[in-house]
Amino acid sequence: MLILDWKVPDLSGIDVLHWVREKHSHTIPVMFITSRSNEEDIVEALTAGADSYLIKPITPGELVTRVEALARRMYPVEIEGEQVLFKGYLFDPRTQVLTCDAKVIETTPKEFQLALLFFRHIDLPLSREQILEAVWSRDITIPSRTMDTHISRVRSKLQLIPKNGYRLAPLYRYGYRLAQVCT
Repeated sequence: MLILDWKVPDLSGIDVLHWVREKHSHTIPVMFITSRSNEEDIVEALTAGADSYLIKPITPGELVTRVEALARRMYPVEIEGEQVLFKGYLFDPRTQVLTCDAKVIETTPKEFQLALLFFRHIDLPLSREQILEAVWSRDITIPSRTMDTHISRVRSKLQLIPKNGYRLAPLYRYGYRLAQVCT
């Protein structure tokens, strides 16, 4: 995990973040801790690839709890054969079988991985780079429409629409987010 302040010697935290995202893995969790509290700064940091943004002053307990929460989201522990349940959707990573209300949903391996990724990061924005690394491996480049097509199929097959309590939506010039919505 990388923890940045807006002001670091010789350059800005945003410059460091851009360099990290360009030269290293997009899955390294990055948290900004800064006194800058205006909306434009928060949006700029999150758009640049920060995963969390805290405004000073913060307490040691809050910092530890937020670091642990970010680590849980970024590096979920998956026990071989353990099934994962999300409000009606049951994922079996060992067999890659997905069921909803005890009915099997036919998915390809990539669709299964995408669906599980979105549910494990529910209500969190995922960049196209994060999705690419998690599902297609970091060094593989795929056409942009390939990812969009797979995500569209996941949305359709799992019925991730507001009337069913979920919305899988694109985030302009960033990626996608699966959100739980009130019905």
